[in-house]
Amino acid sequence: MGLKRDLLASRAPAAAFAAMGLYWGGFAALVPDLKPQAQLSDEGFGLAMLIAAVGAVMAMWLAPLAERRLGRRALPVLMLVMIATFLLPGVSYDWLGFTIAMTLAAGAVGVLDVVMNAQVSAIEQSHGRSLMNLNHGIYSLVYAASAVGTGLAREAGAGPLTVFSCLAAIALGLTVVSFRAPLLRSGDAPGATGRAPGWALILPGGIVILIGFLAEQATEGWSALYLERNLGAGAAAGSVGPALLGLTMGAGRLFAQSLAQRFSEPSVIRAGAAIAALGAALAAFAPALWLAYAGFAILGLGGSVIVPMAFAFVGARVAADRRAQAISRLSVIGYAGFFLGPPMMGGLSGQFGLNAAFAAVALILALIPLALVPLMRRTLRP
Repeated sequence: MGLKRDLLASRAPAAAFAAMGLYWGGFAALVPDLKPQAQLSDEGFGLAMLIAAVGAVMAMWLAPLAERRLGRRALPVLMLVMIATFLLPGVSYDWLGFTIAMTLAAGAVGVLDVVMNAQVSAIEQSHGRSLMNLNHGIYSLVYAASAVGTGLAREAGAGPLTVFSCLAAIALGLTVVSFRAPLLRSGDAPGATGRAPGWALILPGGIVILIGFLAEQATEGWSALYLERNLGAGAAAGSVGPALLGLTMGAGRLFAQSLAQRFSEPSVIRAGAAIAALGAALAAFAPALWLAYAGFAILGLGGSVIVPMAFAFVGARVAADRRAQAISRLSVIGYAGFFLGPPMMGGLSGQFGLNAAFAAVALILALIPLALVPLMRRTLRP
């Protein structure tokens, strides 16, 4: 009953999280087809995704303005924009076309991402319950289902445009759900007005999100290629890599709903990051396909709590009228993981192989419990 009640309370942003999971899950499983269709090397794909990340971050600065202008209909309108832009990668046949397409899609996702996280934070304050893990869990589970479905569609001969068109039809249904649900703006929740959130709070939380996104993006964008290239997996078996990430992240986030009531956000983040680092290391050095699967599953379980708990930590400590601004700043810093991730993964893969790239992810994850969680704890002191 508790889970059903939480889902009903946040069904408008939950529909947006599900729609975003559809597209990123499909995209992750389509990478082995999108790269040759757009005539991209590993380095070229990494550069294109880096430029797309720039577009996402630039768009995020506009998210508070978009929320104010669009009001309570911000979520469904931004979902429609995302649906339209994600058709473009399916008709991109060179580096420039793919880069422009992904920049537009990432920009639409960036604005939607800020607004939906800000709305979840507002609903948390209105209802007095933790909802961030639930909504991020919905994203992960839908992401996993989309990755598996896309892998099966690839095996059956479906191309990128066909897959993206099918995803668009499902996402339109979710947009209808968002239109019909009670909607609010992040500033509608109870809470005092206040000054802009300080960087002593924003910066460590943002860097934690950065690393969480970097690890998540690395697995989403490169695990299928790693499994197919390094361990001889087929298209369907390769899609299990991103699918496992989605499934385990979804399960971990649903479980974290109860953890969030008993432990502080920094404690959960520290434990999760340490587990994720072990999983990334196992995947990097796995001599067999099943061990790589285990590594990605462990990475997903541990990494599942990093991003939502960091958002929840900051969102609960800012004034209601500054919540969208705080989430925007967190997201801008966090999405730098997409700046660093593609060139890091592409560069290390090109020079040393994808094993080295995933080993680097493990080392970066270890920075969270060793250095960043202590900084977050300092903001709790009077």
